Amino acid sequence: MRNKQKGFSLIELLIVVAIILIIAAIAIPNLLRAKIAANQASAVGSLRTLNTSCIAYSTSYGQFPAALTNLGPIASGGTASSTSADLVDSVLSAGTKSGYTFVYTAGSSNQSYTITATPITAGTTGQNMYFTDQSGVIRVNTSGSGANASSTPIG
Repeated sequence: MRNKQKGFSLIELLIVVAIILIIAAIAIPNLLRAKIAANQASAVGSLRTLNTSCIAYSTSYGQFPAALTNLGPIASGGTASSTSADLVDSVLSAGTKSGYTFVYTAGSSNQSYTITATPITAGTTGQNMYFTDQSGVIRVNTSGSGANASSTPIG
């Protein structure tokens, strides 16, 4: 009489591994697309937050901030001032959040501003580039070049 061996054969294990790889090949691109979409939505939300913060800053100090860091948190034990207004968190005031880099440019005499949001790694962290200014309109450029005041407004 022959004893039956317990366990799986090499062929059975290879078939299971092949099935797992096929499922992973289907799931991973969808996951990456979802991550890009989340980063882009976060960039638009961050631009809205920055616009609102700039308007609040202008109401308090009579001009728009000179730099993005002016909207950032106050030092411990301090009070809000024109150099640290405590309107946005330290991550956003540093200029990088959720795969996007935010560049703030003050206009003449700090009476206007522009903010651009570009992906840190185009195609990996995001595809669209965004622009906004003191008008509060957020504009998008999907072609790969930088967004500006003539880009399409988001709807």
